[in-house]
Amino acid sequence: MSPPTDDDFQRPIPTDPIDDTPTVSCSQCDDEWDLSHELDVLQLGNQSVEQFALDHHRHTGHFPDGATPWVATCQQCPDAEQFISETPARRWARTHTRHTRHDVELVHEDEVESVIASE
Repeated sequence: MSPPTDDDFQRPIPTDPIDDTPTVSCSQCDDEWDLSHELDVLQLGNQSVEQFALDHHRHTGHFPDGATPWVATCQQCPDAEQFISETPARRWARTHTRHTRHDVELVHEDEVESVIASE
């Protein structure tokens, strides 16, 4: 077996640039956006789609296609938050319950998924 040469470690130069920027569409707005701003300027990384969906809802009153929020609602005080994924919704519910000892209801797609109960 011959020893490796510099040529063995050269990567081929791509001929066409790869555009893997995620896009989000909204049938209500009849529009589509790429998330280069969220990735490059705001540097949101993996949260870019979630943040765009929440911002879109905040400014238009509806979520883009494919975004169905998890809603965590306190059963005793007016606190409530919306999340696009389950994990942060559950984290918010557990944290709120821990600090206030209030029960929090988690709803997704109009179905009560669970109630995080105070101890």
